[in-house]
Amino acid sequence: MRLIAELRRCPTCQRWAGSRRIGDDGHQVELDPAQPRGNCTEGPWHGSSRGPRNACGQWLKWECIAPPVTDDCSAPPKA
Repeated sequence: MRLIAELRRCPTCQRWAGSRRIGDDGHQVELDPAQPRGNCTEGPWHGSSRGPRNACGQWLKWECIAPPVTDDCSAPPKA
């Protein structure tokens, strides 16, 4: 069973130090269900254990998450 972290939650933050990996699509962050918690490092909750439902106002997107895909080819040319 996979545990997927939601964007803007602690496990998707650059400052979260738990065990995680990027899913096959490059956007989802997968957690080990047996160890879904990790410490906040250098954030407002520094040193505290944070889980998949935790969040804060100083979230930084984890650098391993791929940028959103945009389809610029579908837009009509600008006149």
